[in-house]
Amino acid sequence: MTKTILITGASRGIGAATALLAAEAGYAVGVNYRNQQAAAEQIVDTIRQRGGQAIAIRADISSEQEVKSMFETLDQAFGTLTALVNNAGILGALSPFSDISAERIQHTFQVNVLGSMLCAQEAVRRMSTRHGGAGGAIVNVSSGAAKSGSPFEYVDYAASKGAIDTFTMGLAKEVAQEGIRVNAVRPGFIDTDIHAPGRLDRVVASVPMGRAGQPEEVAQAILWLLSDQSSYTSGSFIDILGGR
Repeated sequence: MTKTILITGASRGIGAATALLAAEAGYAVGVNYRNQQAAAEQIVDTIRQRGGQAIAIRADISSEQEVKSMFETLDQAFGTLTALVNNAGILGALSPFSDISAERIQHTFQVNVLGSMLCAQEAVRRMSTRHGGAGGAIVNVSSGAAKSGSPFEYVDYAASKGAIDTFTMGLAKEVAQEGIRVNAVRPGFIDTDIHAPGRLDRVVASVPMGRAGQPEEVAQAILWLLSDQSSYTSGSFIDILGGR
């Protein structure tokens, strides 16, 4: 039986690396994107050229209706869902917290927290043995910011990832006897385009390993948490912080 995975925000960065690695592991891949259609289709083309199966699915994960439609599209394309990676997230400009608008805070939480919750709901409804499913795994992409708080930079983003940590722990306990494992990764300074210009060069000096991480290094941890090798792991976190 084909394993099916949905990865949100999979057109670039950690999501794209995870999509490529999941395809290598035998998953049929749903590559979610919101705006980066060309990049998402390039990931799909690469997977297909390597002999895998993939489709690109546009959806704003902060919209309940678009999330439902995304999962239905994946159902029709590949059948039963096996895994979900809640990777999509947004980050505002560098700013002290007192200068961050209420609108930005609300939007950050709508995408980073509500979006992940909506996707997890749809995944549980398909995978849970209580709902007639065969089980599965969910990995939430949190952040090292959930532990550091990102003062003077992204306190709103850090708080949203703190919420993801709490959500991961609660959902893991709730569905543990329904055949679903729920875990999270906390990436640190990873070499993607989410960072403000010059920020990565500035902060990498604080990393004991002396370098930024690569998206593929996060993807490897995600795939391990999805695999049978982590069959007794749920409600857990892997910090990918270069020693910080």
